[in-house]
Amino acid sequence: MALSRRKKLLFALVTAGLSLTVALIVLIAADLVLHQRAERSAGLNRWGYRGPVVGIKQSREMRIVMLGGSTMFGYGVTWDEAIPALVEKKLRNRHPDRPVSVVNLAFNNEGAYAFLPTLRDFEYLDYDVVVLYEGYNDIMGDPSPNLSVFRDESAVFRLTGYFPILPMYLNEKAMMIRTGGDLAAAYEHARGRETTTVFRPNLAQRTSAAALEGASAVGDALSRQIGRLAKEEAGRPVTTSELGCHSPWANYCASVHRAIVSATASGKGVLVVGQPALTGPYASRHVEQQAEVRDMINRHFGATPNVRYLNLANVVNVDDPQFAFDKMHLNAGGNDLVAERLVEPILALAPK
Repeated sequence: MALSRRKKLLFALVTAGLSLTVALIVLIAADLVLHQRAERSAGLNRWGYRGPVVGIKQSREMRIVMLGGSTMFGYGVTWDEAIPALVEKKLRNRHPDRPVSVVNLAFNNEGAYAFLPTLRDFEYLDYDVVVLYEGYNDIMGDPSPNLSVFRDESAVFRLTGYFPILPMYLNEKAMMIRTGGDLAAAYEHARGRETTTVFRPNLAQRTSAAALEGASAVGDALSRQIGRLAKEEAGRPVTTSELGCHSPWANYCASVHRAIVSATASGKGVLVVGQPALTGPYASRHVEQQAEVRDMINRHFGATPNVRYLNLANVVNVDDPQFAFDKMHLNAGGNDLVAERLVEPILALAPK
């Protein structure tokens, strides 16, 4: 007996639904496998931050979140050699009878603009102290501030808190195929910068890259569609500073100010940290930038006991290869020097 048109339609819908469900399960499983492979080294865990997943906050637990760019993330070192993990170890040694967790919420290439959306995204962690550690990625200043908030580019993360890395993995794989395995050159080319090495992939390599890019594009398209439902601005760029900061640091100061206001409004302690002094052509800009933000904090939060500024300009010489890889990113030894200086100020802000 022939199926009626309604039954055929119902059958088609059920089949399509089952196929979509199976496909989603396969994608989630693949994403989880990639997270397991990456999160212990250079990647992020499934909730979008570096290091082990922290559980529900325990009684009397001291919980700190640390924000910034690649220097806080720990570019070039493993997760347990980054500043947050080293601070956690030192705090636990100081208070062996009290639970302590320090969460690394940094993300490579992000600047101060990302502070506020990151604090909102991870508010569920119920942190006590916020450490804001970024100035390098804002060194160009106005009129083109760094507005990167990379996690929020994922609609899945914005809606669920789960951070998928499969699209990024597929895209980077394709980029590496097209550039002969040189991912750094691929990113430089994507930014419109020419590199000295020229690699011309053959037909098979171009086909493989196109397939990977196509698979990544599906997820990107979905993110763009869903992202419209979850879009939330952290604050528009400013052209003048009502906070008293001089050009070209109006946006940098405004971003730091917004993050402090948000954190203190919910009773958090805030430690703003001036990174080790840059050398070379940006040295004077870094000094000027930090002077502006320090003065802004003194003007607007000088009477606020749970806000502090800490200057670590002279803690590490970034030109010393014993402590730094590239005159900016510190190795484990350099990170340890910074972590040691953060312990006391964090304890001063943490609830007793």
